[in-house]
Amino acid sequence: MATKKNTKKTPVKSNTKTQNRSFMGKVMRFFFKLFLWGFGLSIFFVVLFKFVPIPFTPLMAIRAIENTQEEKEVYLNHDWVPLEDISMNLQKAVIASEDGNFLRHNGFDFKALANAYESNQKGKKLKGGSTISQQTAKNVFLWQGRSYLRKGLEAYFTVLIELIWGKERIMEVYLNSIEMGNGVYGAQAASEYWYHKDAKDLTKYEAAGIAAILPSPRRYKAVNSSSYVNRRKDKIVRVMRHVGKIDYDKKPE
Repeated sequence: MATKKNTKKTPVKSNTKTQNRSFMGKVMRFFFKLFLWGFGLSIFFVVLFKFVPIPFTPLMAIRAIENTQEEKEVYLNHDWVPLEDISMNLQKAVIASEDGNFLRHNGFDFKALANAYESNQKGKKLKGGSTISQQTAKNVFLWQGRSYLRKGLEAYFTVLIELIWGKERIMEVYLNSIEMGNGVYGAQAASEYWYHKDAKDLTKYEAAGIAAILPSPRRYKAVNSSSYVNRRKDKIVRVMRHVGKIDYDKKPE
């Protein structure tokens, strides 16, 4: 007697579900590997830039592209110098102007953020609460903008540089990388451009002049300034008197 063969077929739906799970697994593995690569590269570059001068930033590239598109001259003046060759007056001026609690916080000034949010909610002039650490993280590693993704990455890199670099290196990178004029980046280039001298020789008022234009360095001038910028200079000089001695080795509170 012939044995009847089992001709039962596997349901199509079962195969489809298996294929879907396999596809989703591949997608998840891809994104997990992408995350690991991104994490590893971020750590690598943060450690590297703790010791190596930063030759170029994303903002420099963006400005070059903007000028090319607008058929303007592409001008880039950037000259890295160690922090000891940057006047203490300028270090105090940017703290007085940009981040009064720089030496006391761990990268984020939540009180300043709350004040900025309250001011913006009241319809006053739009202002931010970014610290020098946050601005440095953005300038060195990220692009300009206000998206949640960029802000999240900014917070991530801020934590990294606070842990790995410390305050002295953050200040050094900040003063060597920030935009201080049209095509002018860093303290040495700004000192030569605005005052025809080295960054180590800046007076209090000259340092205040550079710090005063940082909110919009392509719009304002550190010399032959508008009345608004001159008022900012005077205020910064007054606040500088209360900054006191800068001790980068002191642990943030």
